[in-house]
Amino acid sequence: QVQLVESGGGLVQAGGSLRLSCSASGRTFSSWTMGWFRQAPGQERDFVASISRSSSSTYYADSVKGRFTISRDIAKNTVFLQMNGLKPEDTGVYYCAAKPPGTVWGTGSWGQGTQVTVSS
Repeated sequence: QVQLVESGGGLVQAGGSLRLSCSASGRTFSSWTMGWFRQAPGQERDFVASISRSSSSTYYADSVKGRFTISRDIAKNTVFLQMNGLKPEDTGVYYCAAKPPGTVWGTGSWGQGTQVTVSS
């Protein structure tokens, strides 16, 4: 199993940037797909971005394409989400997620979440 701890959230003005980090522990980290999800108050948890185990494939929600970048450092067991051009609608709790290859999200691990608030 993989344990995940997020950091880097905070309060930022619209147009600003934040970089989220997700520190993972567990021997299987390098073989799992990693992702970021977010949940606004009263809303469902939505997909934001994902990255394959080799970093060769990345996927983004349409709402963040061109503004957010996901990356991973296998040696440091860490996944990052660089968020630029932040908008108030990006506000929410951001969760790091990990899943074994060939499975759906929810079958692996989740972090505890980190709050991101974007003021207008």
